[in-house]
Amino acid sequence: MKKLILGLTILALTFTSSLNAQTTKQEQHSHNYVVLTKKIPQLQPIILTAEALAEEDGKSFGDFQAIICGKTVENLTDKEMMKSFIEKAKKAHVKIVVCGLSLKKFKVNKEDIPHELVVVDNGLLHNFQLQKKGYLSIEL
Repeated sequence: MKKLILGLTILALTFTSSLNAQTTKQEQHSHNYVVLTKKIPQLQPIILTAEALAEEDGKSFGDFQAIICGKTVENLTDKEMMKSFIEKAKKAHVKIVVCGLSLKKFKVNKEDIPHELVVVDNGLLHNFQLQKKGYLSIEL
């Protein structure tokens, strides 16, 4: 009888510690987001969304990236217009990413866009790679 009680106690303690470990892992899980856009003015609502999610997620708020693709990359050379978006994005911990294929297609020199923007070779591929890592994604 003592062996049975001891065995059940050990089993219960093992099960309880396993559940606690799983709960701790889930609580430490970060929420990461990526948004693909073809219009620079959409950065404003994207940044507002990031701010709201950061407040909602608290410590589990992770990475937030906004990828800009398409013809709108031509407007990235307007550094005065981009200055406001870059400042707001920085405060909201949003990384603005630019599609290198779009820069090439529309003949925009990488050196002509603000240095705070991150250029990736292929914005669509970058988006899919982030989704494979578990990022929540939306395209605007």
